[in-house]
Amino acid sequence: MDFSIIIPAKNEEDYIANCLDSIFQVSYPKDKYEVIVVDNGSTDRTVEIAKEKGANVFVRPDLTISGLRNFGASQGKGTLLAFLDADCTVSMDWLKNSAIYLDDKNVASFGSSAVLPEKTTWVQRAWYYIRKRDLRCQDVEWLESANVFARKDSFEKVGGFNETLLTCEDYDLSVRLSQEGKIFYDPRVVVVHHREPATIKNFFRKELWRSISNRERFLSFDFKKSEIPSLILPPIYIFLFCVFWFIFFIFGLYDGSDLNLDVLLVFFVFQIPVFLISIKKVFPSKSIIHYLQLYYLLNVYFLARGISFFSKH
Repeated sequence: MDFSIIIPAKNEEDYIANCLDSIFQVSYPKDKYEVIVVDNGSTDRTVEIAKEKGANVFVRPDLTISGLRNFGASQGKGTLLAFLDADCTVSMDWLKNSAIYLDDKNVASFGSSAVLPEKTTWVQRAWYYIRKRDLRCQDVEWLESANVFARKDSFEKVGGFNETLLTCEDYDLSVRLSQEGKIFYDPRVVVVHHREPATIKNFFRKELWRSISNRERFLSFDFKKSEIPSLILPPIYIFLFCVFWFIFFIFGLYDGSDLNLDVLLVFFVFQIPVFLISIKKVFPSKSIIHYLQLYYLLNVYFLARGISFFSKH
């Protein structure tokens, strides 16, 4: 068996059928891969649909998302484990392009960032500037769990996903797998993600959730130097954000003479990272509209992540 495709799911009846249909239509021998759906206690038709489509289905309502993936991996017989989200669909050549790594033991993990579907909102398009990488194969530090492959022997050696983490489990796995071999980004391994946040409200909520484990990683000092900016910028942003509004509402009410200078100074300081990131990511498109959209989203991102850093979960 070449591939074990592992899909964690909960109440995914709107997406699981398309996901499985795309997998069973790939240009790869069907006897060379298996599909394992690990359900987390769905109350809709997810389990029924997955069985009808031909997946091997297990129901484990007691596990975290990492636990679901680890359980699926324990049931898999493939040389390579493919972790896929239930709201994704794969390209026809998804497994064909992945098969080149079957005998390459120098690569412990590979994959690519999920691309956007044809119909998207400006929020999804703008944020894709942050997520997308260059269209070339390259070594990277980590890969997203929505579309990541790992050698089964390497995955088992490092202990799989960390089940104590609610988020950031994909980054954590990549760090540990990097001790076993390369972490490789390959844009030919294509999947489409059909449920990226489409509105500001949904985007804010998802970033609150995504950053749940950041504070724990920061306080435990269990992180690499390259992670420091993403860990410390959100709390710094929140601190300066509060200083900005403190000056604006408190000092401005009683001493308006210096308000403009004070406000502009603090605003400039805490907006520097946002300005720089926006310019760096959008510059190739040379679109002022795209720049402004990403600039706005980055402020929402830092606000959500900063709030999550200081809040109790």
